[in-house]
Amino acid sequence: MTGNEFRFFLSCDINLPVTFRVEALEGDLQDPSNSVEDSKNWSPTSELYVECALYIDGVLFGLTTRTRLAAIEKPCRWNELVTLSAKYRDLTANAQLALTVWDVSRPRQEVAVGGATLRLFNSKKQLKTGKQKLRLWRGCVGDGAIATSTPGKVPKTERGELERLEKLLNKYERGQLEHIPWLDKLTMKAMELVKEEESKRSGGTHLHLIVDLRTFEHPVAFQELGAHLLMQSPISPCNELVVVWDPEVGRQNPCENKQLKLARSVTRGMIDRDMKPSANERKEIQKILKYPPTRNLSGEERQLLWKFRFSLMSERRALTKFLRCVDWSDAQEAKQAVDLMRRWAKIDIADALELLSPLFESEEVRAYAVTVLERAEDEELHCYLLQLVQALRFERSDKSRLAFFLVLRAVQNFDLASFLRWYITVELSDPSYAKRFYSIYEIFEDSMMKITVNGREDCVGEKMWQSLVRQTELTAQLCTIMRDVKNVRGSTQKKIDKLRQLLSGLLSELTYFDEPIPLPLDPTILITGIIPGESSIFKSALHPLRLTFRTGGGAKCKVIFKKGDDLRQDQLVVQLVSLMDRLLKSVNLDLHLTPYRVLATAQDEGLVEFIPSKSLAQVLSEHKTIVGYLQQFHPDEAGPFGISATCLETFVKSCAGYCVIMYILGVGDRHLDNLLLRDDGRLFHVDFGFILGRDPKPFPPPMKLCKEMVEAMGGAERRKYT
Repeated sequence: MTGNEFRFFLSCDINLPVTFRVEALEGDLQDPSNSVEDSKNWSPTSELYVECALYIDGVLFGLTTRTRLAAIEKPCRWNELVTLSAKYRDLTANAQLALTVWDVSRPRQEVAVGGATLRLFNSKKQLKTGKQKLRLWRGCVGDGAIATSTPGKVPKTERGELERLEKLLNKYERGQLEHIPWLDKLTMKAMELVKEEESKRSGGTHLHLIVDLRTFEHPVAFQELGAHLLMQSPISPCNELVVVWDPEVGRQNPCENKQLKLARSVTRGMIDRDMKPSANERKEIQKILKYPPTRNLSGEERQLLWKFRFSLMSERRALTKFLRCVDWSDAQEAKQAVDLMRRWAKIDIADALELLSPLFESEEVRAYAVTVLERAEDEELHCYLLQLVQALRFERSDKSRLAFFLVLRAVQNFDLASFLRWYITVELSDPSYAKRFYSIYEIFEDSMMKITVNGREDCVGEKMWQSLVRQTELTAQLCTIMRDVKNVRGSTQKKIDKLRQLLSGLLSELTYFDEPIPLPLDPTILITGIIPGESSIFKSALHPLRLTFRTGGGAKCKVIFKKGDDLRQDQLVVQLVSLMDRLLKSVNLDLHLTPYRVLATAQDEGLVEFIPSKSLAQVLSEHKTIVGYLQQFHPDEAGPFGISATCLETFVKSCAGYCVIMYILGVGDRHLDNLLLRDDGRLFHVDFGFILGRDPKPFPPPMKLCKEMVEAMGGAERRKYT
C-alpha cells in the first residue's frame, strides 16, 4: 500500500462471526455512596459473570452468551473470548452490545452489579476495534434500545486526562502509533500515576468493564447488502461534515476506457503525427517532465503526453514519462510505444535506471535500458552497480539481458567483478530471490573461468576467481575470531589480548597469506597479512575489530570488521554521499566530504574503511573546543583563531556539506559520538541506522549543528557561518 492509498473493508463483505474478548472488571464493587444496610449485604467472596447480548436496531438478535464465573479479585479477570451467532455482515449501523455483570454469590438470587451498552460502529460508520473501557451503571441491566439508558461511553463533560490517554493507548496497541521502547516505559509509568490520581479524585465510585474488540488489517466501513447500497446519505440541518462511502471508487469507467482505446488506435496515430502543443499545453508538458520518478501521473497528464508523443520524440527527458502513459496490456498500444521508443532521442544513463524499476515489466523497455547502460564507462557503472543488482529482482527470467550485461562488464574489469560478486553473495540469503541469484552467480563463475589472455588457456580466469573466493574465506575466519573474542569475559583490553594471541598462535596463517588477497573494500589493493600488534577492538556492544593489513607495496591499511550489524543501509547512504560528492565536484564545488568505503559481506556482517579521526565527544572532552583541537595540528598565529585559514575553510565546508546532505537523506540518531573530525579539519558522519526521517529520539532537530561547531566558525554573526 502506497502512502497515497487508503484501503478499507466493507462490513457486508465480512463473513465472520462477531467476536470479542471480555477482559476484566476494574473498580470497587462496594459503592461508597450506598447505605450501611446495603454494605452489609455485599460479600467479599462474590462470584461474577458477564452476560453479553447483541441488539440489532434495538431488537435482541440471537441468544445471550455468558462468560464463566470468576471469583472477585482486584481487578476481577475473565480474559474470555466470546463468539456470537451473528456475523459482521448481519450488523446494522445501530448494532449494539449490551453487557451486564451479575453476582451469583447469594443463594437463589442473582444481583446485577452493573450494565453498559457499546455501539459497534462510531459516528463515522467505522467499526470500533481494540480495547474499549465501558463505565457500568451500578445496579442496572444493559439496555439494548437505540436510545439506551446505559451508555458505556463516558460523557464528554466527565472525561479527564485518563480517558484521553487510554484512547491513545488503544491506537498504540493496534500499531497506529510508533513504538519507541525507552519512551514507552516512561509513558506507561506516567499513565499509572494519572490513573491513581483520577481514582483518588473520583473516590473509586466508578466501575469499568474492559472489552477487547476484534481488529482487522484495514478499517471496516459500514455497508449494507442489497437495495441499501446506493441509499442517499442523510442530510443534516446543521453545518457538519457528512462522510459518504462511494462504491465506485477504484473501479474503471467503461466509457472512459472506450474513449482511450479510440484516442490511441493505430489509425489515430496518422492524425497525431502532425499535432503541436499550444503555449499552455507546452507549459503543462514542461511541468510534467520536471516531476520526480516517484510522482504518479494523473489520467489527464497521461493523455496529454500520449497526444503529443510525436512532437516530444526529440526531448530525451520525456521518454520515461511517455512510457509510463502506455497501457502495456494492450498489444497494439504496446507495439506503438516500443516502435517510438527505438526512434526517440537517446536518454541519459541515469534515466535508464528508472526504466529498470518494478514499474516497467516490458522486456523490450528493460532491454532498451540495458543498451543505454552499455554506453557507461566502468567508473560510472560502479556508481550504480548496487542498484543494478537490486533491479535483477524485477526481471522476468533468471537469464535476463541485464544479468548478462553485468556479467560481461564484470569479467572485463576486476574491480567490478569483485563488487558484483559481493553484491550477489549478500542476496543469496534472501529466500524470495535466492534461486535467481544462485543462477546468476553460476553464470558469473562460468564466465570468469573462461577468461583467457591473447587466446591462450593459461587458467587466468580461474586464478582471478580463486582470488575472489579467498576474500570470502578471509571474512569467515574473521567471524571465527569475533566469536572467540566475544566469549572472553572481562575488560576490552582482555579481548584485545585474546585477539592478538589468536593472530600470533592458532590463526598465525592470517599474519602472512600464501598468496596476496584483493582487499574487498578496494580490489586494487593487495593485502598480504594482518599485523597482530597493530590490530585492536573497539569498546562497544558488538566489539568490532580494527585490523591493520600489510599490503603488497609494503604499506599498511586499516579496516573495521563488524559482525551482528546490518551494514547494507550504511552502504547505501555512503554510496549516495559519494555520488553527491562526484556531482558537486563536477560543478567545481569541493566540500571536502569523506565518503569512506563500506561493504556488506552478509546480512549481518561487513567491512568499513577506517579513517583516522576522533569523535566530537572525545574532541570536546580532551580539548574543550574544536578550535583547541585544530590548533594542535594546524597552528597559525596570523590565521583566524590561531588556525591556518585552509584548515578552517575545510572544516566549514565539510560541516555545511554534511548538514545539508544528512538533512536531505533524513538521517536520524545524530549525536556527538557519530560525528567524527579528522586532523586536517574535515568533519564527517558515521552510523546510518536511521534514515529517511526515522529517529529514535522524539522531536529531533532537522540538522545536527551544535553550538560548538558554530563557535569554531566564530559564531552565528560571522561570514563563515553564513
